[in-house]
Amino acid sequence: MPDPHPRSGLGEPRGPSFLPGRPREHTEPLAPPAPPPSHTTHRPPPTRPPRTHRSLAAAVLAAVLAGGLAGYAAGALGDDDPVPASAPAARAPGDLQAVAARVLPSVVSVRADRGQGSGFVFDERGRILTNAHVVEGSSRVSVELQDGRRLTAEVIGDDPAHDVAVLEPETSRGLRAADLATGTRPAVGDTVLAIGSPLGLSGTVTSGIVSALDRSVRLGEGSGGGPRRALQTDASINPGNSGGPLVDDEGRVIGINTAIATLDQNRGGSIGIGFAIPVGDAVEAARTIIDGG
Repeated sequence: MPDPHPRSGLGEPRGPSFLPGRPREHTEPLAPPAPPPSHTTHRPPPTRPPRTHRSLAAAVLAAVLAGGLAGYAAGALGDDDPVPASAPAARAPGDLQAVAARVLPSVVSVRADRGQGSGFVFDERGRILTNAHVVEGSSRVSVELQDGRRLTAEVIGDDPAHDVAVLEPETSRGLRAADLATGTRPAVGDTVLAIGSPLGLSGTVTSGIVSALDRSVRLGEGSGGGPRRALQTDASINPGNSGGPLVDDEGRVIGINTAIATLDQNRGGSIGIGFAIPVGDAVEAARTIIDGG
């Protein structure tokens, strides 16, 4: 009997199964307020404080909090470690705006019988990749493009074990395939954008980094297999992002957003831990579906 209150997007919520243990809440104490300025009539000329190791650490921390560094090698900066001269330069906000503008025309909203999610055009024939759990139980779905057009698409097939499905829209006119990063491997700390329709809000873009590689997660009940490897990201993804692309800072798709970890199974939402199917695994599954395998 179908669920009278179907959930959209990431499913039931789609937190993976974890080993015993759960995240701990941690808060940093607030710094004490600065003392009030002196009201003396004579002020000595300002002097530049010496560049101590403490001020260097504060500068590095500020860069990290501003998203300017892509990540560190194993270990931590010690008091006597110099800042690497080859550290990557900060990417200007305008660069990410250009990446989002380039990828958005390839992203679609998907509405199926039991819910709603996202997808993206992945080949020159206009075929669309999404999650199997988004289109579960549907043979035809509705897709909405970024320009507002609505198309009917046939569900060619799905692979629940990899949580991948392929859609064939009624026309490929005006559909542009996204660039796929099938020949490269992302690194922990790489900047990423998650694009899709969380909660039905089409064209939503969030940013973050690759938090971990090859994370072993279960893709939900009835997935047809054991845990699958996934990319972990802190880019905010929520119900409705399912099937949408996770792209690198060159606008290439590195994964399909598919699951989130939650602390409350009754109210699933982003807590900064999301998972994406690596694009190479997704495309391989898609090709098998297309070939009738």
